[in-house]
Amino acid sequence: MTVAAARRAWPADLPVLLVAVVWGSSYLAAKGVTTSQTVLAVLVLRFAVVLPVLAATGWRRLRAMSRAQIRGAGVLGLILAAIFVLETYGVVHTSATNAGLIISLTMIFTPIAESRIRGTRLSPPFLAAAGLSVLGVVLLTQGAGFSEPSIGDLLMLGAAVARTVHVLAMSRMRSVEGADAMSLTTVQLGASVLVFGLLCAAPGTGATPWVAAADFGAADWAWLLYLSVFCTLFAFFVQMWAVRRTSPSRVSLLLGTEPVWAAVAGIALAGDRPGWLGLVGVLLILAGTTWGRTAADATEAPAAPAAPAAPVVDGTPAAPDRDGTPDPPVVDGTPDPDATHPGLESAGRP
Repeated sequence: MTVAAARRAWPADLPVLLVAVVWGSSYLAAKGVTTSQTVLAVLVLRFAVVLPVLAATGWRRLRAMSRAQIRGAGVLGLILAAIFVLETYGVVHTSATNAGLIISLTMIFTPIAESRIRGTRLSPPFLAAAGLSVLGVVLLTQGAGFSEPSIGDLLMLGAAVARTVHVLAMSRMRSVEGADAMSLTTVQLGASVLVFGLLCAAPGTGATPWVAAADFGAADWAWLLYLSVFCTLFAFFVQMWAVRRTSPSRVSLLLGTEPVWAAVAGIALAGDRPGWLGLVGVLLILAGTTWGRTAADATEAPAAPAAPAAPVVDGTPAAPDRDGTPDPPVVDGTPDPDATHPGLESAGRP
């Protein structure tokens, strides 16, 4: 890109960069509003704000979905619900810094799983990047001295694995092929909220949404609205706007800075103190995931020289489709509504 073209792209780049900052701070926001007794209630309340807007915006295309597409999206919604639950419980039991960085391992897990399914070999640079990232996670979780990782760290690791399962299922379910991506996202989120509601009704699963809402103070509502309005709706509409005005690859690259902002928010605002070993781990994770993204893209480039942008969720590019082309862009679980392929890595945002 020439200097002049880069200058013209910056007006679109800045809002996208703001989305990455918002996403990075979402782990801190989740910790601010959620306790171990209100995880499910907060998830219901958060997406009760989002779903009506998405449904109203894409109502015509939502009605055009076939029964098979609705069933397929519902199955994907069950996986999505697992991602949300693991992430949100995880962020309650670990630091915002650890949560944002550990979940970024999806960038490493997805190409590894894809290569196993396809029977292809990963490049040596990617394997080195993966090793660097894993070492970084070990140091990050042991920053205060070597001990067992916290339950929150393990839950976030499980969420990263669940995200990988979601993107692989999304790219291979023939029942959802050809469906409008925004409609698929709406159905998936609807299925997820149904799961959260049923779990809330079960005994011993914590507060119900109305009980939690009644106990919320002004700060709690502010955090909840921040997660709903900014981390979901704002992020979706900004990417939808920006991808038409700049390179989709630039959008993906800018959103990929999310782990950096998660670390900044956790350390600067939440007072996280990972220790010197943890700080080394932070640097290794950021370096490893960035290097791994580049190595994975370089491996896929010959198969799809004219492909659109890699999909992004939480700054994480998803696995390519069966034909070798990446899926359409995704923001917080919401793909570009103009995209016709149902590419959705995960909506997993705490």
